[in-house]
Amino acid sequence: MPKHLVVVLLALLLGLQAVTTDLYLPALPAIRASLNASMGEIQLTLTALLLAFGISQLVWGPLSDRFGRRPILLWGMGAYVIASVACVAAPGIGWLIAARAVQGIAMGAAVMAARAIVRDLYQPHEGAQVMSQALSGLGLIACTCAPVGGLLSDWIGWRYALLSVTLFGVLTLGLLLWGYRETLPERRMDALRWDSLWRSNLDIIRHPVFLTWCALSSASYLGLFTFLATSSFVFTQQLGYSKTIYGLLMFTMSLAYIVGTFWGRWMLRRTSIHRTVGVAGFLSISGGVLLTVLAHAGAGQAWYGAWAVMLPVYLFMFGHGVHQPCGQSAAVAPFPLKAGTASALNGFLMMLGAFFMGGWLGRNMDVPLLALAHGLLLWSAVIAAVAWTAVQRHGRPVELKAA
Repeated sequence: MPKHLVVVLLALLLGLQAVTTDLYLPALPAIRASLNASMGEIQLTLTALLLAFGISQLVWGPLSDRFGRRPILLWGMGAYVIASVACVAAPGIGWLIAARAVQGIAMGAAVMAARAIVRDLYQPHEGAQVMSQALSGLGLIACTCAPVGGLLSDWIGWRYALLSVTLFGVLTLGLLLWGYRETLPERRMDALRWDSLWRSNLDIIRHPVFLTWCALSSASYLGLFTFLATSSFVFTQQLGYSKTIYGLLMFTMSLAYIVGTFWGRWMLRRTSIHRTVGVAGFLSISGGVLLTVLAHAGAGQAWYGAWAVMLPVYLFMFGHGVHQPCGQSAAVAPFPLKAGTASALNGFLMMLGAFFMGGWLGRNMDVPLLALAHGLLLWSAVIAAVAWTAVQRHGRPVELKAA
């Protein structure tokens, strides 16, 4: 496959997660009112999706190592389209939660395979740059998601916002059928044997390089998840902005992320991956600290507005544009013959953290702004600690090439 086609396919597969969450976020208050749901039930539509997404990757990963990436992708995307239609037709909150969980299971195949494909085709340093290009594409997709979701929810209803998710799934499935060729270099015939599966997962999770980069990418994602899970309530309820304005704010957040991916690639061409991440750690912690200080100093004051939330978030998202491509590609780098399994384990741990974080947010959303500020401060501190210690020790090129 031409490299530009690989990047487009990766952007669509990775962008599936943004489409499934971001398009849906502006509609959360409307869904809650329409289906007469509690705050906990509304949070469960997000956390159930993410937990199913994480767990399913533990199954999809070994299956893709055994049978190849292509059949897993096609089955997964077919199931995703069907589950998306069920979300649109949901008559009650229980139905919606169940359909979102199935959607998460199917989405696991796409995102797991995308990370594994990068390892199939590229060496670690080049893989980080290709992943960064794909995540720039994800950022462009994410730019449109929240504004489209806000407009559709405001103008014609939340079900149409979820219908647009279905259409994106159909587009991705069609492009896979047309353009994707198998990338798995060698099938592992023992990938599904319990003893081999247990040994592979144990070897991966005990590897210091995997633990380091998985911790970095997970903490960065959990900071983003905290913002996604709270932001609609912060802006539309606590600060009083319309869903359309909220969508535009999310658009600018995605732009900050895209700029971060470009800057990350610029740095990777000039220095090592561990130094690039170390510098980006300063941006992450600066965003978390600034958001918390402004929230405590200005919440409820006349001068406090969207800028006081978004300026720190821009700093965090700029750093996120570095941490995600570096973390996701480097976590899988030491395992060329187990890329699917390593990718699955990385994704599972990331989503397990999101599930517990979502549960905490559901119980601590009395003041959404403070829940956002404290959550982002926590994860930005973890990012900085990992970037300045473990990454500097285990993130050097010689470590990434280790078998």
